[in-house]
Amino acid sequence: MTETVPIRETFEAFYLREFPRMVALAAAVSGSRAIAEDLAQEAMVRAHRHWDRISAYDKPGAWVRRVTINLATSALRKRAAEARRLLRLGHGGTELPPPEPEDEAVWAAVRRLPDRQRAAVALHYLEDRPVRQIAEILDCTESTAKVHLHKGRTALSAALANHRGVA
Repeated sequence: MTETVPIRETFEAFYLREFPRMVALAAAVSGSRAIAEDLAQEAMVRAHRHWDRISAYDKPGAWVRRVTINLATSALRKRAAEARRLLRLGHGGTELPPPEPEDEAVWAAVRRLPDRQRAAVALHYLEDRPVRQIAEILDCTESTAKVHLHKGRTALSAALANHRGVA
């Protein structure tokens, strides 16, 4: 009996399907549409560099999502550190930003969540991922993914209630 070898997806097909999703995920996690494409592109470059190995995974999309989340989290931390340095130097600016649309308030609240909660919420609400897939992407158990999602939702509920002035 001959063994059948699974047909591996080409990197080009993977890229075309996943890149727009990674841009949206990076924007949600990092809070910056301006750098989201760069972050998604970097994740895809890393996937391409190791495509022989990654294409053999059951779910190469989970791998690229994990990389995208890690890059976006690092970018968010870097921007926060830069902002703190600028404030210490007295470059805070005096103009108030224009009012943000309601969905921007939601994603701003998401960006203030701890890393794993932020990733779980973004994967669930932005990509409509079930808890099982969130657990795979975050490399944790389903129970832990549920806890991250629950804590994120609870914190968002409180933050958005405060934002709207609801007691």
